[in-house]
Amino acid sequence: MRSPEYNTGKSGFFGELLPTRQAQVEVGHAVRNFVRTGLPRHRTELTRAMTELPVVSRWPAAGNMLVHRCLDGPLLHPDSLATTRERVRQAVRGGVVFHAPHTWQRAWAETLRARLLTALTEEVRHRRQQPVDEPRDVLDALLGVCPRTDMADRSMAELYLMMYRAIVVPVSASLAWSVLLACLHHTADSPWPWPAGQIVREALRHRPVPWLLGRTVSRTVEFGGVVFRPGDLLSVSPYLMHHQTDRWTDPDAFRPERWDTSGQHGSYMPFGAGPYICVGAAVAQTLLTESLTALMRDARLTVTDGDLRAVMAEGNVPRPFTLHRAPRHGGPGHDTGRR
Repeated sequence: MRSPEYNTGKSGFFGELLPTRQAQVEVGHAVRNFVRTGLPRHRTELTRAMTELPVVSRWPAAGNMLVHRCLDGPLLHPDSLATTRERVRQAVRGGVVFHAPHTWQRAWAETLRARLLTALTEEVRHRRQQPVDEPRDVLDALLGVCPRTDMADRSMAELYLMMYRAIVVPVSASLAWSVLLACLHHTADSPWPWPAGQIVREALRHRPVPWLLGRTVSRTVEFGGVVFRPGDLLSVSPYLMHHQTDRWTDPDAFRPERWDTSGQHGSYMPFGAGPYICVGAAVAQTLLTESLTALMRDARLTVTDGDLRAVMAEGNVPRPFTLHRAPRHGGPGHDTGRR
C-alpha cells in the first residue's frame, strides 16, 4: 500500500470528477477540516438523539438514521433550498445514501437519485450566485476549493453526493458492527469491560467496511512474483490483511483488549494506507467512538437476531439485528468511553 509503484496517478475514488491528484487532496482536506470543526455540534446532537432512540430498534437502519441526524446540519445547512432538503430526506430513506436491501427499492432509488442530483445542481447554482465567506456545510466547503471555472454545477452536485455518502455510510456501518460485535461477545449483565475506543478499533479490524482497496497500475510492475500490466487492477483486502495468522494474535477472535498493547498488531488499514489513506480517518474514528460512548452511557445493550455474516453492499455491512437498550440506574454504568 505504500509502494511508489502502487501509488501513482490519481485516486480512483473520485472517478473523472477531479482533474488532478492535487485537486483530490484539496477536496479531501477541505471536507475533513470542516467536519472536524463541527464535532462539538455532533456531540450536542448525539445527546438529543439518544433521548429519542426507542428502547427496541432495528439496526443497521436505526444506526443509519442516528448518524445522519447527528451530521445533518454539517452535511446540509438548514438554510438550503427547501426542495434540496426534501430531496435529501427522500434519498436518505429511499436507498440512495444507504444501500437499499431489495431489488425493487434499488430501482426506485435510481429515480430518487436523479431527482436529488437535479435539486443539488440547482442548489450549487444558487450558492454560486450568493457566495459566503465561511463554509456552513460540506457543500460550501467543496465550493470553496472548486471554483466555478473548474467544475460545472452538475459535476459539483455529483461530487457533493459522493462525499456525503463517503461520510455517513462507513461511520454508520462501523457503528453497527461495533454494537453487534460487543453485544455478542459480552452477554453478561455487567457493563462492557472495554472502553468504547478499543471496541471501535477492534470492530474496524474484525469487520472493516471496505472489502477491497484497488488501484489501476500505470506501468508494468511485479508484486509477490505476479506481473501486472498497465491498466490492470491491483487490489488489497483489508479484511484478509486483518486476519493474517502470522501477523495477528488470534485474528479471528473479537478482542478489544488487544489494543492495550502493541505486540498483537499486524497490518491495520480500515481506512487504507500510504499516500491514498482516507484523510478523514481520525475524524471518522472520533465520530464512531463518541457515538458508541453515547449509546453505552447509563444503558445495558443487548441484541437479538445477531448474525456475524456480512452483507456485501458497497462494503461489509451487518445483517439486520434488533438492539435492546435498557436504562441502567444507580451509576455511570456503561459510560466507559475512554479513548
